[in-house]
Amino acid sequence: MTLDQDTIHDEVRARYAEAARAATARRSDSAAQASCCGPDGSAVYGDQLYADADRASLPDAALLASLGCGNPTAVAELREGERVLDLGSGGGIDVILSARRVGPTGKAFGLDMTDEMLELAVRNAAEAGVTNVEFVRGTIESVPLPSSTIDVVISNCVINLAADKAAVFREIARVLRPGGRVGVSDVVADDGLTPAERAERGSFVSCIAGALSFDEYRIGLAAVGLTDVEVVPTHAVADGLYAAIIRATKPLVAPSADALPAMPDLPRPVELVGSSVGFSAAGCCGSGDCC
Repeated sequence: MTLDQDTIHDEVRARYAEAARAATARRSDSAAQASCCGPDGSAVYGDQLYADADRASLPDAALLASLGCGNPTAVAELREGERVLDLGSGGGIDVILSARRVGPTGKAFGLDMTDEMLELAVRNAAEAGVTNVEFVRGTIESVPLPSSTIDVVISNCVINLAADKAAVFREIARVLRPGGRVGVSDVVADDGLTPAERAERGSFVSCIAGALSFDEYRIGLAAVGLTDVEVVPTHAVADGLYAAIIRATKPLVAPSADALPAMPDLPRPVELVGSSVGFSAAGCCGSGDCC
């Protein structure tokens, strides 16, 4: 069964509202821990993917709310004075780190659709002492920011949760200024895996069933005019699925429309009969610190 956009948004919002409440209460999120381990038992999601120095400088609640599959602030190589947008900013961990990297002359925006996460992020940013931040409510399919105003778009394991990936790619290209760039961490599937096979390997909200393939990601970004697209896997998160670094650039001169590849027919996430859209403890490795 193909999942519709409203169902996806409702499930994702509910899942991450609970994660925010757990982090606010300074308790570990058992749902997240249940899906934090890879095939070899190593950590593949969460704050353990950040450097010790970064973790030591962040509020506990920001670390507890971290459910990503990488460290996009390092991927994007942020510079002083840049304006950064984090798609699906959650508890604000990547916004806080970005704000520090771009310094007082730069600014970091966090976009999220979950009120509980936005409230948590505001508190975390205040506790961390960063002021060059702004958190905005909205979906990543329709970014409430002006066109050509952002230097760097980052995201940490969120685009795979989007109901309409083509819309996300269009919005990324729209908000980036010419010469701007993308530095994203996300879950990506082998090109040979069908949507149903992705769903067999993990639920939608556990960042598996909604993953795009390598080719779908590359062609989708190229179709909105981005160049220098690369999708590089970093570690396995399930059979045939990987955390990956995705980079791209918005050219200084936009290519003509007829020079762009057609947007591929990006698959809608599917839910298998008898399965759950949300997290399932069946994904846990059952061993290792991450569980």
